[in-house]
Amino acid sequence: MAQDPYSILGVARGASEADIKSAYRKLAKQLHPDANQDNPKAAERFSEVTRAYDLLSDKGKRAQFDRGEIDADGNPAMPYGFGGGGGAGPRGGFGGDPRGGGPFGGGADFSDLFSDLFGGGGRGGGPFGGGTRGAPPKGGNIAYRLAISFIDAATLAPQRITLSDGATVDLKLPAGVESGTQMRLAGKGQAGPGGAGDAIVTIEVKDHPHFTRDGANIRLDLPITLTEAVVGAKVKVPTVDGAVMLSVPPGATSGRVMRLKGKGWTVKGGGRGDQLVRLMVDVPADDAALKAFAENWAVPRDPRAPLYG
Repeated sequence: MAQDPYSILGVARGASEADIKSAYRKLAKQLHPDANQDNPKAAERFSEVTRAYDLLSDKGKRAQFDRGEIDADGNPAMPYGFGGGGGAGPRGGFGGDPRGGGPFGGGADFSDLFSDLFGGGGRGGGPFGGGTRGAPPKGGNIAYRLAISFIDAATLAPQRITLSDGATVDLKLPAGVESGTQMRLAGKGQAGPGGAGDAIVTIEVKDHPHFTRDGANIRLDLPITLTEAVVGAKVKVPTVDGAVMLSVPPGATSGRVMRLKGKGWTVKGGGRGDQLVRLMVDVPADDAALKAFAENWAVPRDPRAPLYG
């Protein structure tokens, strides 16, 4: 006869459902077979605590056990049936009857619990991604870091990465890519009995000497001459897609921002932001003619007057 399920989980008989679930979560993490491949006793203990949780998480079975109607294996208590015909009863132990109500053949549904514990419902239908007990483990994942240029990230230019085995893979960058974005290459990790693991590529976007990102937009400070600012001009402006012409209006001042539509960052969901061009009037410090002109130029107004009301 199996041990008392309360003792196995280390909880009192009057423990709440939350306490039972919490105790099982803690033990399952410690004893999960994937984390103890060289410790068969851990796998046995994992099976034991899983059976205990299977029983206690089912309100009906827990009530039957507390009343003494069934034993810790879920079999009818003697003298009714002498343990239900031998073995571990209808659940059949860890792994369970595949026709049962839950992943372990009992009435409990473990899908939400293991989704929380191990990051999802698994790859093969079982709570640990293997589908059945004893499924061979996959190989480990391999981490890579790929540094890409600011312009490539903004325009989603295709990238190529060389893996540890020497093979090369062409990557299509996702919209909205930024430093820290991760891309998963299925089956490109370490080999294992259950198949190869994955390659996890973390993107690092390099800084640009002139462009900076501002959300979906790209900012650029553009120097212009005093003449261009005073009389206006068409000037060449670099963008991540190549140079374009920008019309500077007459009387432009430093700090004025011009917008180039659709020349910004590629964003999630499609489309692109804009390029924001800040005009910066560049005044030479050693131009004698300009200095002579400025000294004799009568300024018609005080540009700081609005600051004082």
